[in-house]
Amino acid sequence: MLFFIFCFHVVVVVKGLSDAPPAPPQDVRFVHGLLNWTSAEDRDITYTVQYSTRFSKPAEWTDVPACVQTSLNYCDVSFTKAAAEHGCVKLRVRAERRGLTSAAASTCSTHNDSCTPDVRLTVRPGYLTVHLSRNHDLAREYADHGKHRVYITKEGEDSEEHLDTVSSMTLSGLEEGRRYCARVQYIYMGNPVGLSSCSVCHVIPTSSTNHTHIIVAVVAVIILVVMILTVYILLYQRKRIKQWLRPPYEIPENIFIRQPFVSVHTSSPTEICDNISLIIPAEVRSD
Repeated sequence: MLFFIFCFHVVVVVKGLSDAPPAPPQDVRFVHGLLNWTSAEDRDITYTVQYSTRFSKPAEWTDVPACVQTSLNYCDVSFTKAAAEHGCVKLRVRAERRGLTSAAASTCSTHNDSCTPDVRLTVRPGYLTVHLSRNHDLAREYADHGKHRVYITKEGEDSEEHLDTVSSMTLSGLEEGRRYCARVQYIYMGNPVGLSSCSVCHVIPTSSTNHTHIIVAVVAVIILVVMILTVYILLYQRKRIKQWLRPPYEIPENIFIRQPFVSVHTSSPTEICDNISLIIPAEVRSD
């Protein structure tokens, strides 16, 4: 009896799991006209990709004909830009299994273009700055109605906050040592336009770490300056250095004192000479 109850329980659990909708696709990215994603599950999953060209809500989603209930993990959506104003479309993908559909997975773009902002982050203790440019198509056509929406998440938390801004912005009061991520999307009249950038993450440095970096940088600059000066002196100031190191000339103190003149008389030695009266050649003497 217990065996039949156990079997019945297993059947119910398995059936319940099979009736649950699949998990949505993960890591959905748009890369040069191609949409890529990974699957959270591998069992009998198909995918449907949709796009929307409307700026205002509610968005109208249209299936991408070549990517309806496909078993592939990518879809060519390059043609959708031609159908949208400014070439900006929104994309999403759903997973399907036995008639059950997952929640739609949002898409980010790995490269910036006229529909996706270029994002750069800088951090310092307690602060994160999101650098953005006002030189984009929406701003040129709609002025301040074309803005950026900055989405901020903190590592370990699921909630995502967003702030709207025209240009760069700085967030203060952030927890030091924690990792923060930001992604940015264009908006027009409060409605998202195009695809958001993929998340960029940075750890907020601590004050001690920042001081250490400053000290290291200062010491490195000092060493570099000393090395440059040393090389310059050795190459171009060698003669001057030799002159500096040469000992000074010393003139004797009495060199200019006038000395008394001493007269020295010398006499030639007297030689005693014999008087020669006759010189006879040796040949005559032998005769």
